[in-house]
Amino acid sequence: MTSRGFVRYLHAAIFLYSLLATTSVFAEPYPIKLIKVADNVYSAIGETQPPNYENGGHNNNLSFIIGSESVLVVNGGDSYLLAKAFHQAIKRKTKQAVRWVVNENGQGHAFLGNSYWSQQGVAILAQKDAAHEIAQHGRAVLARMLVRNKDKGEGTFVAPPTETFDKLKHISLGNIDIEVISFGAAHSPGDISVWLPKQSILIVGDMAFHQRLLGVFPDTNTAEWIVSFEKMAALQPRIVIPGHGAPTTLAEISTWTLGYLKFLRAEVAKILDDDGELDEAYNIDQSAYSQLDVFDELAAKNAGRVFQEMEAESF
Repeated sequence: MTSRGFVRYLHAAIFLYSLLATTSVFAEPYPIKLIKVADNVYSAIGETQPPNYENGGHNNNLSFIIGSESVLVVNGGDSYLLAKAFHQAIKRKTKQAVRWVVNENGQGHAFLGNSYWSQQGVAILAQKDAAHEIAQHGRAVLARMLVRNKDKGEGTFVAPPTETFDKLKHISLGNIDIEVISFGAAHSPGDISVWLPKQSILIVGDMAFHQRLLGVFPDTNTAEWIVSFEKMAALQPRIVIPGHGAPTTLAEISTWTLGYLKFLRAEVAKILDDDGELDEAYNIDQSAYSQLDVFDELAAKNAGRVFQEMEAESF
């Protein structure tokens, strides 16, 4: 081959590589960006928008804690491939093995990645109500994810928790003692938080929101959520890692979670006291919270569901 031919060959090879690198052959379907919360605590902060193909269901936070003997992961992730990519990111920070995965509740982005972790021989922990949700609705949640995620959902199956608890579970990672706590009913069945008492760090999960509007589901109990939130706040954490959005403070989540829940229930109470109807709840002025992500998608629904909840409470 002449020198000119070799140059042409080299240029063609570079072009082909660059073309392939933009496809799934080389490109990571789940590029993981970690932020350091503390020397031994990291999080991959998900999108605050609803799950879609572009974000691959990584619209919640995946966190991990490195101990002297092992690693604990908070949230299985929305798919097998997302969990696998997260594990690769963990391996770049520590040689310690992952021994625990904690599902923050029974939602898909908390447990579908259990499929990957179960193949690694990792113990998977969930609160008993979350485990019940996974058992009852896991297949339907998986089916919806596969429709949305397409090829990014490859390899995912429903892997139930290997261990459940009710109120409190103590876990030791060697030099770090962790408490996995259920403060009571909140956003969805089986919501839990992971507490690092020595560092005053709380991975609070979906009990708290601050950059996106919280969602009220048909099975959400907002009255109990307020009680549970106040129990959690009694810990006075220094750093809070919510289920969605960047790490923040107790004051911040108190404003946008506890404050919003109390505001919405107070507004609905006025309507009920005046014998008002459901349509009036949809028209509650929630503009004070309009800067939060997914406000347009959730605000009216939240008001309607709180109205129905409080109407039922009066009987």
